[in-house]
This record gives sequence, C-alpha cells and structure tokens, in this order.
Amino acid sequence: MTPEGIGAAVTTAYTGLVGGTDWQGGWTSASLSWRAQNFISTDEGDCAWGGDWQRMPVLNFSPDFAWVTDHYGRYLPFISRIAITLDDMEKVAMDENLKKRYTGELKALRANYAMMLYFAYGPLTIITDAKIAADPKAAPVPRPSSAQMVKQIEDDYLAAAAVLPDRWTGGDYGRFSKAAVLTGLMKLYMHEKQWDKAVAAGQQIKSMGYSLQPNYQDLFNINNKGGASPEIILPIVCTATGGDQYTNMWLAHALPADYKDPSGIPLTAWGGYKMRWTAYDKFDKRDKRLTLILEKYPIGKDANGNIIYKDARAIGDRGAVPMKFAPDPSKINSQNSAVDFPVYRYADVLLMLAESINEDKGGPTEEAYTAVNLVRQRAGLPDLPSGLNKAQFLEKIQDERLFELWAEGWRRDDLIRWGLYIKRAIDQGSTVAKPEFVLYPLPREAINQSNGVIKQNPGYN
Repeated sequence: MTPEGIGAAVTTAYTGLVGGTDWQGGWTSASLSWRAQNFISTDEGDCAWGGDWQRMPVLNFSPDFAWVTDHYGRYLPFISRIAITLDDMEKVAMDENLKKRYTGELKALRANYAMMLYFAYGPLTIITDAKIAADPKAAPVPRPSSAQMVKQIEDDYLAAAAVLPDRWTGGDYGRFSKAAVLTGLMKLYMHEKQWDKAVAAGQQIKSMGYSLQPNYQDLFNINNKGGASPEIILPIVCTATGGDQYTNMWLAHALPADYKDPSGIPLTAWGGYKMRWTAYDKFDKRDKRLTLILEKYPIGKDANGNIIYKDARAIGDRGAVPMKFAPDPSKINSQNSAVDFPVYRYADVLLMLAESINEDKGGPTEEAYTAVNLVRQRAGLPDLPSGLNKAQFLEKIQDERLFELWAEGWRRDDLIRWGLYIKRAIDQGSTVAKPEFVLYPLPREAINQSNGVIKQNPGYN
C-alpha cells in the first residue's frame, strides 16, 4: 500500500454517504435512503406509489422487509473496511500530518455510519480489529450494550475532532470537518439525552464562524455549490454528469408527471413524494419556506404565455408537491441534478442547541430563544412569544424543526426522541405499528447465519 492508495481508500470510504456503488441509499433521495425513509415514515411526507412504498408510512416492518433491513448489510462493510484502512496506514511511510488527517476522516466516517446504524437498529458490534474485519469466516459477536456502542461512536468522533480543521474549502469541500464531527456528536448526545454535552458541542460550533444563508431557497439551488453557503456544514457534493451515484434525483421522485417548469428546464417527473396536508397546513402562510412546497403547481402555459396551475388539493392529491430543491439550470440531465444535498447545516445546529438548552436548564434561556428566532426571522416570521415554559418551548421546537428541516432526513430521529414516532403512525391510521418499532428489525439472514449469537430486536420474529 502507498500513500496514494491510502488516499484512494479514504475517498472510497466517503461513498457510504451516498449508499455505496448504487444510487439507492445514504443521503440520496431513493427508497433506501435515510432522506426518503425518514420523510415518508413520519409526519412530514407520504408517497403516491403503491406496494412497499405504502409499508413505510404505517411502519409495517418485518425482518424480511429489505427496505428497512438493507442499512445493516450496506454500512457494516464500510465500517470493516475503515478498520482495515486504518491498520494499513500504520504500515505506510507517509507525511505525519496527512496521516493524522486521514485518521480523523476515517474515524469521523466510522462514527457517522455507526451512529446511523445505532439510530436505526440499536446497539451493534463495531469491528475495529483489522484482522477480524478482513476475515469472512470470523465468528459472529454478540451485540454490545447501548452504552458500549455509544462510547465507541463518541470516542471516534472526539478523536476526529482533535485533528480535523473547523471547515474545508476548495477541492476538500464535502469531507468531514471538525464542525461536521461536532454536529454528529450533538445528534448522538441528544439521542442519549445527554443535554449538557449537546449544549457544549453546539456552543463550540457557534464559535466557528458559521451563519445562516440569508435566502433559505439558496440552500437548495445551484448557488449552494463549492462552499459558497455560510450555513452548510456537511454536503453531499452532486453532479449531473457522473452517473447515478453522486447526484440529486429528489425532483424526479417528487414532481407530478404533468409538472412543467415555467423556465423551460426539462425535468423527469415520477410523481411519488408528497408533503402531507396535515404538515403543510401547519405552516404560517407568511413563512417564506412555503415557496418550496407547492399546493398549486405549473402544468404549462396558455396561448398568451400565462402559466397554468393545477390545484393539488382540489384534485385530491395525497399532499402538496415537496420541491425542496430547485431545478439544475444547466439542463444537462432531466433526471440527475448537480444541486448539492445538505446533510448538516447551521440552522439545524441552532435548533438542536435551543432544544438542548431547554432540556438541560428546565426551560428556555435567552440563548435558546435567540437561536430559534434567528431561524424564524429568516423565514419572515415574528419571534417566539416570551414567557414560554419548558413544555411550550419544546412544542415550538418540534414545529420549527418540521418547517425548517423537512425532507432532510432527521424527522424520524426527532420524533423518536420526543416519543411521538409510533403515536404519529397510529394517529394516521396504522394498525400494525408497535412500540418496539422505534427500531428497525435486523435482517433474518443475519440472525440465522449467526446461529442465534446475534439477537433480533424485540417485537420481530
């Protein structure tokens, strides 16, 4: 192995953020992605397609349902390969600063993949021994405790934060920085209700020079490329020409088949994703973020060049059109867009910080109010009323995270943290959702191949 080979292995480790070699998983927009699943299985979204798409909103999960078991087999191999690369790097003569950087990036990625698996399945064994990771015949290992897995994730994040720069620019934009690591730590700490640690991480990010993008829409159009946004902490850098892996297909999934872009950009439109009317109707009509959600959408122009609109609610559609992302003006590809996917951004940090302060202090402080109000002010909304108690402030946070972060892949984890994930499904008609379904099932094959060493999550058989 050479230093160049190590660098290539580190770059390959990043492909897990988009699900690996296909376009289905990671932070993309397809059926096996965190973004899509956490949209249609929550109060944010729905899907017009039938079949397995209709299992997600009602939480009809089983160990044989590949949509929810796929993550297990998709991301554990990335974690094993990271262990192997870290071991290989110790045997290579290379610049020590570069070695520290690569070590930090690999540990940040391992922590990220492990955290997402933990949120999905609960505690799983993370193989850090390269010899075991490289052995396909290695004996299965029983699942650890939650505390053990959380410590592994936290240790990796902290080790990465100690060596990575606050942010990356230029050709390194899109790689894990210290700010991205701390954002991941905030999410881990909040999941574990370690509010004081979440507050400390959030306050550290506040000191790194990030700020809100003045125009919300610019976070989701071609202007978000190349580190131009002061708000985006970790993006998936997309292309319209490099195949289906690093590309943005959200609009293809979300636009109705008869949608016509008023500016003439050709767009593939499969008509699947919808924002639930119950979510849409929660928005204040003054909210500037509503411009990315269409109750009425363009279907062409009349003889005089006036845009013709179709009313999605009036025709009985399942929800509003969740555009979220603007079309790629390059017109290179009607299906694949170069508009980047934000994964972590500063508005999310501000809202997490406000929630964590509220929980840690037993009520909102001035800092918590300021954090939420900055987000609301950009949306053209008035500040929150003063004098809210802890429960009232949390309710405002719950709504604000919906308004600000819909279709960004975090709603499932939010609802679980608030104890609302199963309730939402039951309230919207599910007859199969059970309390245990806050965790996905492990694949039946994994249980069988381990001869019972690896135990299934409760509620599944």
